[in-house]
Amino acid sequence: MAKEGVKAREVKRQKLVARYAEKRAVLKAAGDFEGLDKLPRNSSPVRLHNRCKLTGRPRGYMRTFGISRVTFRQMALDGKIPGVRKASW
Repeated sequence: MAKEGVKAREVKRQKLVARYAEKRAVLKAAGDFEGLDKLPRNSSPVRLHNRCKLTGRPRGYMRTFGISRVTFRQMALDGKIPGVRKASW
């Protein structure tokens, strides 16, 4: 239940960043820092955090797959990720 709230919060932040991106760029170029202060805090792209698409885990995120290392390992061992094999030598 808590995971769904976390993922929903991240999606909401992504929408805010996209909505205010153009306005933020104009204000930044003009040097209007008071105007930037009046924008919502979550509209800043710095506040975004990569999370696992399946579990919402914030740490151990693998950018190439979009999932956490724990989920990646489980899926790789189950054979659910094509082209990935366990290394042994």
